[in-house]
Amino acid sequence: MNQLSFDNPVFATYAVSASLMILLAVATAWITVVQMMRVKGGFRAPEDMKKTPLNPTPAADQTAPKEPVERFRRIMQNHLENIPFFIVIGLLFVLTGPSPALAHWLFYGYVVSRVLHFLAYSTAQIHEVRATFWTIGSVIIIAMCVMVMQAGWAAAG
Repeated sequence: MNQLSFDNPVFATYAVSASLMILLAVATAWITVVQMMRVKGGFRAPEDMKKTPLNPTPAADQTAPKEPVERFRRIMQNHLENIPFFIVIGLLFVLTGPSPALAHWLFYGYVVSRVLHFLAYSTAQIHEVRATFWTIGSVIIIAMCVMVMQAGWAAAG
């Protein structure tokens, strides 16, 4: 069986998990835009202050930071600092030939930890709540790294 095929349940689980993480990041970008439109501010570029059909009455403070927008920008930054690691190590982990059960726990565990982190951050939970969910995802990444390195060292002789 080709390991990078949807006939492989480990790869299929990875593909679903990776897709969910990408969708979470894309959704966060859209939520950021919705927040900008809702608060009519938090724009970044000077040209965003021009009068347009979507911005009929530009205000001088539209490029000033607005907390509802900045919160989702911080969430997006966190996604960009974490999700790419999962995408890469997850694919390498597939190549180690893990059991489907282990792959399910690790891949879906990561997805759940990131979704819970997103929910905690977006609802302004205390740092310890966010950190707990971030830590779970980080430990999963570390575990997959260790297993990939072990497989690599074993194959390299």
